[in-house]
Amino acid sequence: MPSLRALTLALIATLRDHLRPLIAFHLLFTLLASALLLPLSAWLIRAWMAQFERAIVTTEALIGLLFSPLGLATLMVGLGLSFLLLYWQQAGMLLVAAGSSRHQYRLAADALWQSAKKLPRLAGLVVLQVGAHLLLMAPFMLALAWLYEFWLGGLDTYYLQQVMPPVLWYFVACALPVVLIWMALAANLYVRWVLALPLVALEGLAPWRALGASRTLTRGWHWPIAVAVLSLLVVIIALPLLATWLFDTVATPLLWWLPERYSVLIPMMLVYLTGYVLLTLAITFVGIAANALLSACLYLQLANRGERPLPPQAGTAPRRFAWALELGVLAVAGLQAFWILNSFELRDDVTIIAHRGSSMVAPENTLAAIRQALDDGADAVELDVRLTADGAVMLYHDRSLARLTGDPRNFDDLTRETLSQFDIGSWFGDAFADERIAGLDDALRIVRGRAGLMIDMKAAPGNERRLADTVIITLYRESDERFACWAEHAVPVLALAECGFPDALLETRLATTLPSLVPYLKEQAPTLKVTLLAQLILPGMLDRRAFDALGLRHNRVSDAEIRLAARYGYEVHAWTVNSASRMSALVDMGVDAIITDYPDRLATLMEERRERSDGALLLIKLHNWLRQ
Repeated sequence: MPSLRALTLALIATLRDHLRPLIAFHLLFTLLASALLLPLSAWLIRAWMAQFERAIVTTEALIGLLFSPLGLATLMVGLGLSFLLLYWQQAGMLLVAAGSSRHQYRLAADALWQSAKKLPRLAGLVVLQVGAHLLLMAPFMLALAWLYEFWLGGLDTYYLQQVMPPVLWYFVACALPVVLIWMALAANLYVRWVLALPLVALEGLAPWRALGASRTLTRGWHWPIAVAVLSLLVVIIALPLLATWLFDTVATPLLWWLPERYSVLIPMMLVYLTGYVLLTLAITFVGIAANALLSACLYLQLANRGERPLPPQAGTAPRRFAWALELGVLAVAGLQAFWILNSFELRDDVTIIAHRGSSMVAPENTLAAIRQALDDGADAVELDVRLTADGAVMLYHDRSLARLTGDPRNFDDLTRETLSQFDIGSWFGDAFADERIAGLDDALRIVRGRAGLMIDMKAAPGNERRLADTVIITLYRESDERFACWAEHAVPVLALAECGFPDALLETRLATTLPSLVPYLKEQAPTLKVTLLAQLILPGMLDRRAFDALGLRHNRVSDAEIRLAARYGYEVHAWTVNSASRMSALVDMGVDAIITDYPDRLATLMEERRERSDGALLLIKLHNWLRQ
């Protein structure tokens, strides 16, 4: 096997020699996948997911699903379809590289047809290769699960994330060798079988024979192959990052020098976006093609059949067809750029929700944090509530008191009187010493006339409806107090400032991570707005007509989710966002509310955006889109 440099030169020469038929195949396959294969796969996955009895919106629920028989079957089917699509594409490109037709575009069409005829064997290869890797992973996953239960079983997840006690590092120290051993074995297995796909695609071998032949051909060359594969992987990952960085640091600043006239700015931004889309398409194509051609070159060299695939015979490819194909790509890029530019809304607004109050300036879920959030310009304050042993609703997040007080007891086992004695402010700073655990009723009095509340219910298992009922009763009592307050004021403006909106339920939002609890909440209090908090969403498993808002972890918010929200008529709330740049990007994506530990940052950002001219705001939106 030649050096890495010689292999790189062979790969580049092969890509150059077969560039047009590879592009043609890539476009044909992408068209087929986009029009038929991907929609069909998505429909099948949604139909399958709809068979589950519950929606999955948390990581814990997803893990529980994956370890169930039906969940494992779903995972296998999903992985199988994904890898089959990938193998089909790679096999087609291998056939293009090995083809000898004088007609380059007919070569691409033939490769698509011939690779489709090999789908049964490709499916068998997927079952053997992917199945072997999953079987290899299984004992290591069981070992990690045992280590987790041994070291961290019974400990609150949020406590582990925030405090990071020594026991967490003991777990990491024990788990790291297990992960490294698995990675080494999986990499060795991948290198041994790296030539199986070209053997199936080019030689027509049966899957098990291709695996055996690949193991024979790669014997003694594991390290060079691993270096070549890893080097290509680094390049494939680095290229899009580098391209985006260059556009963002070199091209984008040039737009700021343009006059803020739409007749100039809009056409230049359209050219800019078209160029970026074309570059992105080119990088995607090069990454896919290079991976296929690397396996082709490795196969030919290790089988002593040459350095690389022979260049196609000189022919007379129809020039009109070639021009039409290339103009088609340009038109697609231009239309996509126009769609992107047209999606920018010049003026926007977002609701500012303070996460547990201003929890980076004052201790979380305290009256001090609520007051600070109001001073910082929050439109609403998000608070966590739990039910005490004697049925009171108090502000607290964790299952146990360990993180904030050092007491190992569970919150739900103690009464309101006992809990109100705990100091939960000293850990944050001396200025907040003697800050106590407060009740929901205390919080409602503070926000009267100044902001709404978003109440995140943290119920003990089996206690969800009892907590919800108690929260709703507390809100009705607050409404009674507000109506009584209004009766004492003759001037409505003064009454609104001092007493707040009379019906507390109309300006309060309940939040839960349990989809099954949403209909119950709407039944008990129809005027209440309900937010479903989700760490993730699996397709086909969520009734999007049931809630008023979907609260997503900010890195899960996507354009697709925004479009779904518009279609079904609910809001999208992003949590927990503390970076000003990320806040700006989410505003431009179209979220309705942002939950943050720094409400003052978001308030300042929105004020600055309101002072911007339309042209400057358009450039900010372009910058944010590019960084996504």
